[in-house]
Amino acid sequence: QVQLVESGGGLVQAGGSLRLSCAASGRTFSSYTMAWFRQAPGKEREFVAHSTWSGANGYADSVKARFTISRDNAKNTVYLQMNGLKPEDTALYYCAAGTRFGVRRDDYRYWGQGTQVTVSS
Repeated sequence: QVQLVESGGGLVQAGGSLRLSCAASGRTFSSYTMAWFRQAPGKEREFVAHSTWSGANGYADSVKARFTISRDNAKNTVYLQMNGLKPEDTALYYCAAGTRFGVRRDDYRYWGQGTQVTVSS
């Protein structure tokens, strides 16, 4: 069992930055692929970025070159550094853990409650 708690969301102006954190419980954190998804009102939850235990990372095209995922296995924490934020990045951001290096919701078994990111124009 893995429990995930996100933090770091907030209100920021377009062009600004935020860093999201996701703290995980459990001793096997380092073996999981960790991911960030987001869901805007009225839209499907979509993949943002993921990171394997060995540090291999992947990104959605919409955030590539602006967002960076990283993880600290010693602290059981994964981060999402978001730069150059745009109004269309406004969403509830979820942290997820799974055993596949995938981009679908079904690839991840454990989910946090989400943290809200709002980008004003």
